[in-house]
Amino acid sequence: MLVRIMMCRMVIILLASIGLTDSLSLANAPLPVKPELVPALAVPKPHAPETESRPIGKVHPPSGVGAVPKPAGVPPPAEVIGKDGAPMMLVPAGEFTMGSDKGDDDEQPVHRVFLDSFYMDKFEVTNGRFAKFVEAIQSEPPWGFADKETPVVRSDRPVRWVNWMEAFGYCLWAGKRLPTEAEWEKAARGTDGRVYPWGSDQPTPIHAVFGLKEGADMVAPIGNRDKGKSPYGIHDLAGNLYEWVADWYDEQFYTKNPAINPRGAVEGTAKVQRGGSYINNPYRLRSSFRSKGDPTEHDPNVGFRCTEDASKLP
Repeated sequence: MLVRIMMCRMVIILLASIGLTDSLSLANAPLPVKPELVPALAVPKPHAPETESRPIGKVHPPSGVGAVPKPAGVPPPAEVIGKDGAPMMLVPAGEFTMGSDKGDDDEQPVHRVFLDSFYMDKFEVTNGRFAKFVEAIQSEPPWGFADKETPVVRSDRPVRWVNWMEAFGYCLWAGKRLPTEAEWEKAARGTDGRVYPWGSDQPTPIHAVFGLKEGADMVAPIGNRDKGKSPYGIHDLAGNLYEWVADWYDEQFYTKNPAINPRGAVEGTAKVQRGGSYINNPYRLRSSFRSKGDPTEHDPNVGFRCTEDASKLP
């Protein structure tokens, strides 16, 4: 209860610092606390896309005179550019197998889940992108940002030392959201039940960053492990850094997991982390492996990436 109250206050402070103007519907978004504990919020000011990146697409005018209807039957593009300038890959709608009967108890039972289509960041959020968020909302930067070396010299490395609240805030600022646990697992393993994003072969250094000792330069730059990408072209879903997802951790959730677009437990004391990190062994790099962390704590081997519903993009 104390954690939920702290998070509620942190959400309110964070959203107020972003700059809110309109009402925000929370019905279809993963919530950090029970809905009745959160006051009416508002939509953050949109983040302008980076000039060197192409926009997601033209914004259609409202219905009426001069409106341009969407062409019927046109599939969404496989890759788009998010409002924060980050490339995002399409994960099409459909079923996949979630869980594993060869893992821990909280990965069972194995079950089929249907998800609507969504886009996920191709790479983990980098120091460079997170620095823009910190500057925009005048937030306290993560450890290592004070001397500018991390966001400048290591701008292409995934940001770490971010807690769940900061990850949640960045995605909101960027017009996105954190992935659900089910979305993360499908993006990592596809529909053919693979053990790792690349398949069932044991990981090697060409697939992922793992099995290292703690150190300043253990986190690899984004996009340098092509052999380890998922069926949808998403990188570093195994190793490098654990990744925060939206869901509260519930050890027994798979026994009651909804079959369509599951959103995780309504409440809890820890948030789910996925993917393993640079200090972990291959067992924790499995796409079905579940870990957890205090949403208010900062750790050196945890980062995140964002998602967005495909239906919300123009």
